Amino acid sequence: MKEPVSMILARKGSEVLALPPQASVAAAVEMMNQRNVGAIVVLDEERVQGIFTERDALRRVIQRRLDVESTDLSEVMTRQLAVIRPSTSIQEALAVVNAKGVRHLPVMEGETLLGLLSVRDLVQYLVEDQQHQIEELVDYIHGQYGPSIHG
Repeated sequence: MKEPVSMILARKGSEVLALPPQASVAAAVEMMNQRNVGAIVVLDEERVQGIFTERDALRRVIQRRLDVESTDLSEVMTRQLAVIRPSTSIQEALAVVNAKGVRHLPVMEGETLLGLLSVRDLVQYLVEDQQHQIEELVDYIHGQYGPSIHG
């Protein structure tokens, strides 16, 4: 997949759920549940400070038995982010996900956050692309591919 991840962002949109570092874990979890997402970007005046994921909630909040109402995201967010650029190929993005063991990749251009891609987004694109290729091959086999020589 040599196509850039910007193709996925163009389809998906660039809306990113975000909260400030002083927001509570409870607020983040509520937002994640309402929107059925697994991560929220932590922004401080438009600058990415980290990401808070379902994994962070389990390992850094629940396992430590922290109070979700009084614990700020800044205390439990992931600070070391694997980020990609919009020109990063989908294949490269999948390699980053695999190598870093992450499920969410912020798409950044310099200091500007352009979007957030999940493993689900990447896999969905691959499945749709494979389905399209299969349909083209079936059409080719049945003689329905390309310009007609009879017309």
